[in-house]
Amino acid sequence: MAKLVVEVEGMSCEHCEKRVREAIESVEGVEKAVISLDAGTAEVTYDDGKKVQDAIAEAVDEAGYEVVV
Repeated sequence: MAKLVVEVEGMSCEHCEKRVREAIESVEGVEKAVISLDAGTAEVTYDDGKKVQDAIAEAVDEAGYEVVV
């Protein structure tokens, strides 16, 4: 397993936090996402054999938020 921390813009409440977590965890190869509303980040644990960065950004975008690159 590997870890990746991404910055997420647009979150303002616990509902946002939950929505971003669910979006990220729906990506194939993602094991778990821990979202920090205060820090504006998502720490993602994923199968290191998978390329998930682009899929995570797309899933977050579809949920109405933005991954900062």
